[in-house]
Amino acid sequence: MSAAVHPKGGVAPCSRRAMNLAHWVRQAARRFPGAVGLAWGDRDWTWAEIDARVNAMAAGLAERGVAKGDRVLVQSKNCNQMFESLFACLRLGAVWVPTNFRQTPGEVAYLAQASGASAMICHADFPDHVAAVREAVPDLRFVLAIGPAAFGEDYDAVVAAHAGAVPPMADVEYDDPCWFFFTSGTTGRPKAAVLTHGHMAFVVTNHLCDLMPGTTQADASLVVAPLSHGAGIHQLTQVARGAKTVLLTSDRFDADEAWGLVARHQVTNLFTVPTIVKMLTEHPSVDRHDHSSLRHVIYAGAPMYREDQKHALRKLGKVLVQYFGLGEVTGNITVLPPALHDPEDGGNTKIGTCGFERTGMQVSIQDEHGREVGPDETGEICVCGPAVFAGYYDNPEANAKAFRDGWFRTGDLGHLDAEGFLYITGRASDMYISGGSNVYPREIEEKVLKHPALAEVAILGVPDRTWGEVGVAVCVLRPGETVNERELLTWLEPQVSRYKLPKRVFFWDELPKSAYGKITKKSVRAELEARGQVPLDQPVPAAG
Repeated sequence: MSAAVHPKGGVAPCSRRAMNLAHWVRQAARRFPGAVGLAWGDRDWTWAEIDARVNAMAAGLAERGVAKGDRVLVQSKNCNQMFESLFACLRLGAVWVPTNFRQTPGEVAYLAQASGASAMICHADFPDHVAAVREAVPDLRFVLAIGPAAFGEDYDAVVAAHAGAVPPMADVEYDDPCWFFFTSGTTGRPKAAVLTHGHMAFVVTNHLCDLMPGTTQADASLVVAPLSHGAGIHQLTQVARGAKTVLLTSDRFDADEAWGLVARHQVTNLFTVPTIVKMLTEHPSVDRHDHSSLRHVIYAGAPMYREDQKHALRKLGKVLVQYFGLGEVTGNITVLPPALHDPEDGGNTKIGTCGFERTGMQVSIQDEHGREVGPDETGEICVCGPAVFAGYYDNPEANAKAFRDGWFRTGDLGHLDAEGFLYITGRASDMYISGGSNVYPREIEEKVLKHPALAEVAILGVPDRTWGEVGVAVCVLRPGETVNERELLTWLEPQVSRYKLPKRVFFWDELPKSAYGKITKKSVRAELEARGQVPLDQPVPAAG
């Protein structure tokens, strides 16, 4: 009788049990029961109180039939209940499905259908969203309301009814889903990226290693973005170390309030996007409040324009941390730490890079056939490693497009230099071809923003009968500044090749942005069309 053969290195196949991520709340409550874990307005919750409320909500959900693998849709502004709902779902082994609260009822109804949600937690401000979800998902079991509402049971009443309950922590394996992270849907409808207990444990460890090393229970983190996406992952990281999370009092961003909270709570880190860093550091209140406690101001979503970066560094010191990553890679592709952010050009400063590979992650720049290209050659940014998501939920076609030979294809274009620093040229969809030459808008945008009169710019390609495509620049002026189209193009002309020079420049009061503060080229294009500013057959007006 021959011995059994185990193909994987002689190791018998077995389940890969993982820590349930909700255990982090229990750990914090055991170690720091009286320490504040969450602050919102004039309310504080200790870790012991958070743990008790999460237990009670988990018991309430279980009583209503929520079990391991069920999806719970959450439509809410940032609040303590939304913060708790993640861990209540995790404790049961259920899947947290947060929406961006600024989405329309129809959009949220689609997310409910796409995720297979069986229950919903909704802020009282969104009755129309509940109605749309119920119509789209007739077998929705129940809705809990955050705040007084006619559409469901009161969330806090459910917590009160189950006070003292300690439901068992669900057993989970590495690949068990914990969070459906919906993509922004810049092309087509949003897709649910499946994040799992095992892979999220790596993501959080990686964040602590690469983004905010040294974080402990003595730290505090300010939330300036919806908890439904990147900010939620950032806060999960704080929970893992027992650090305090601080919420803005309103869903409307207020720079003065943000700086006031930094001073009051001695905030040491925050996560945001370049647009918000720009707003924070250009607001007069940055000089009125003490922000010396800040060690890590982490920005992602897009590289920061160099001029904005320099300004922020002069205001805050060397505390900026950039990372590049998509929802599908949960932010874990590259990092540019504070030591590599410098307010002065020259020397060892690497202008335009988004950093080097995150710990445990690998980047490959590939051509259209999947072949890796050499240093300084542009191609698609592809990535592999433990932070890559498990795939899109119930979407084999999207999964087939997203992966090639095990590499996740980001859809971003860029190159690595000889030292392994990554430079993003732009989205593959942003690139346009003018007269047979590839044009990457990001490169021109960087140069345009050096003009002292400009605050923001978006450049995109539009059809042209002669050249195939040409560039259009949409600019926002700084308060009190003036420059016209001809003057700006004349100023820019010596700095870029002629085929890269935008054919037209338009000035708007503001640029359309996503709910996360990012300029959205898709919305800029739609607005250009709505204003009748394309096609571009008219000549550029003369100066004066």
